[in-house]
Amino acid sequence: MKNIRNFCIIAHIDHGKSTLADRLLDHTGAVSEREKQDQLLDNMDLERERGITIKSHAIQMEYEYEGQEYILNLIDTPGHVDFSYEVSRSIAACEGALLIVDAAQSIQAQTISNLYLALENDLEIIPVLNKVDLPSANPEEVTDDIVDLLGCHTEDVIPASGKTGFGVEKILEAIIKRIPAPEGNPEAPLKALIFDSVYNSYRGIETYFRVIDGSIKKNQRIKFMATNKEYGADEVGTLKLSQVIKQEIKTGDVGYLITGIKTAKEVKVGDTITDAKEATQDSIEGFEDVKPMVFAGIYPVDTEDYEELRASMEKLQLNDASLVFQPESSAALGFGFRCGFLGMLHMEIIQERLEREFNMTVITTVPNVSYYAYTKKEADEIVTVNNPSDLPDPSKLDRVEEPYIKASIITKSDFVGQVMSLCIEKRGQIVNQTYLTPVRVELIFDMPLAEIVFDFYDRLKTVSKGYASFDYHPIEMRKSKLVRVDVLLNGQSVDALSALLHADNAYTIGKRICEKLKELIPRQQFDIPIQAAIGAKIIARETVKALRKDVTAKCYGGDISRKRKLLEKQKKGKKRMRQVGNVEIPQQAFMAVLKLND
Repeated sequence: MKNIRNFCIIAHIDHGKSTLADRLLDHTGAVSEREKQDQLLDNMDLERERGITIKSHAIQMEYEYEGQEYILNLIDTPGHVDFSYEVSRSIAACEGALLIVDAAQSIQAQTISNLYLALENDLEIIPVLNKVDLPSANPEEVTDDIVDLLGCHTEDVIPASGKTGFGVEKILEAIIKRIPAPEGNPEAPLKALIFDSVYNSYRGIETYFRVIDGSIKKNQRIKFMATNKEYGADEVGTLKLSQVIKQEIKTGDVGYLITGIKTAKEVKVGDTITDAKEATQDSIEGFEDVKPMVFAGIYPVDTEDYEELRASMEKLQLNDASLVFQPESSAALGFGFRCGFLGMLHMEIIQERLEREFNMTVITTVPNVSYYAYTKKEADEIVTVNNPSDLPDPSKLDRVEEPYIKASIITKSDFVGQVMSLCIEKRGQIVNQTYLTPVRVELIFDMPLAEIVFDFYDRLKTVSKGYASFDYHPIEMRKSKLVRVDVLLNGQSVDALSALLHADNAYTIGKRICEKLKELIPRQQFDIPIQAAIGAKIIARETVKALRKDVTAKCYGGDISRKRKLLEKQKKGKKRMRQVGNVEIPQQAFMAVLKLND
């Protein structure tokens, strides 16, 4: 056990975690020449296409140092704020962390928030200065920033390059010398923490775990403590590039387990695995419950696929424990699910994964957040509003509260003005402004979560020319002046397009929604009025003009009354058609509401 080291790699997005992990794998001989490829641990097509890590990946390496064989269990984690739950799970299974900072970009918002996560779990931090070979690198200045942030010594910071492999030996030496060996009692009953799981259509659910006490053997009877169900350990092993079957996984080590479970509900991330006969008395404290930030409806395009969509979502939830969903129905779209996501990127990724991994074509409704509505009827009766249609009638409404977040934005001092005006436009209130260095500023804002859900992150990158980094966490619910804006097509309300908006923005956004829908809805044989309304009051209107057949084409010359008669007849037909006509809404129309600023 004293020769095992469990560590993870944490950093801001695009600071070179996956590339450095590749170099560590090369150096320890964990991959052969034939298997080598860039971003080796990012095994999803989506991760490679976008150049981001979405899932944390565990892999085991063996390394000889000063005549001793060491086992190094590495977990490469995502850097984007939407996947911070993955990071918190990886940290729970480790004793140390490599904190990677880009020598050209210095410390960013996510660097700081991931560092605090690691410190809360008492991890040993090894600071690594990556990308020192870049012409734009600023090693001395950035090293000083790291020393200020961590309170360590300059010599503790290891300069390295994920591209060339410079400094990898020093990193491995630091892992062995500085990160403590796992603590645990090999004689005690089995106690292991589940930190991830993945669905395999042939073998059922593969569970990834870290052994805290005791050991787990092949064919042993085990019990999952949260569900209280017993299984046989059909196969256990360690996670190298491909799975390596072992007879036993001992205290402190990380491995995988196959029990033949087929139902997704039976495996919960953060659960404790123990022996069926000699169960441990205390289960491991699980991870904090995930708090979804953004809610949207996901519906199958064909209503018959509802059950299939449910099965796909459950399998996806195994692999991404931060996805939360419950059934709901909509008048326009039929049966579907109300899903909670950690942010807009997370929502986009889930939609893509449903389409790619499970061949499910889905419609996603306009994302929103959860509000609390207080009614006048009883003393402070609270209604949780996840969907705009849940909002009580304005006459019964006392007040509405919306969730606020504390946003931390780190940017260059040249862009402070633009970033501030963007945040103030989004109803933000500045709380603090600190100069981390003469050219880098940290701005702290209190902002309504609903305002950052749509296009905030994209616009922040635009106004700061890509230099601003952004991180947030929820603080409280605050009273707000919100109204429900309904969209009516041909006089019929479309519940999937309704939105809860601040009263001051309702008119402008309502008008923009109508204009956008006018571009996207195909023309029919009759006029289609598109209206935005607050209650019974129409606040904006656009009309999609009818496709008209030229009924007067056959009248050459002759009396005007003949033409008029034909036009009147056509007019009556259009009117009748409009009463029975249905309007088809294309999928882009639901998503267009998000991109109102384009």
